[in-house]
Amino acid sequence: MRKTLLSAVAMATTSLVAFAASAPATAQVRQAIAVVNVDQAIGQSAAAQTAGQQMQVTYKAQIDQVNARQTALQTELQQKQQALQAAVQAAGQSPTDAQRTQLQQQYEAFQRSAQEAQQELQTLNQPVALAREYVLEQIGAKLDDALRAVMTKNNIDLLVKAGAAEAFQPSADVTAKLVQELNTLVPSVNIVPPQGWRPGGQQGQQQGQAAPPPAAGATPPPPQPEGR
Repeated sequence: MRKTLLSAVAMATTSLVAFAASAPATAQVRQAIAVVNVDQAIGQSAAAQTAGQQMQVTYKAQIDQVNARQTALQTELQQKQQALQAAVQAAGQSPTDAQRTQLQQQYEAFQRSAQEAQQELQTLNQPVALAREYVLEQIGAKLDDALRAVMTKNNIDLLVKAGAAEAFQPSADVTAKLVQELNTLVPSVNIVPPQGWRPGGQQGQQQGQAAPPPAAGATPPPPQPEGR
């Protein structure tokens, strides 16, 4: 009886030891997850920061021209908007058919003016916008390599966009590490695109081509600052 009891105790002890030995290995099997803000990392990279400073010098004439024209256009649009509002108030709650027609025409003229102002500013700002796209494309060409380096060096199995995560600890954010990798892989970039260069490798298009106008009947947004 005693030998049987000792054998049972020995078998139980052996089982517990085996379970304890295997438990840490099971606990170590986990997936490392981190978050990153790619746009922020690109913007904070040394190449982007330096390029931004250089563009303020190289494209100063274009930037000043855009800002001056934008101020003038905004003033003109504000005056036309005020005139339209005054006409609406003058027509009162029960405008005549003639007044309705006049208000509609005045409103459509205001829309056209806003669209033309926006297109004019886009055309004036195109050299600066094209240079900015050229800078971003050069940095973006090294983005995949930089992301892989961050994952490899930090044992990350899954990298998620910060905006897609519900919540996370600050330690899970590897944006600063991505900045470091970008600084190593692409320390500097050119700010003057080659002749005929277009974003995404689309070559040979006319650089003066204007952006398509907004859809008919849509109220366009006011002109936005460019190059600052």
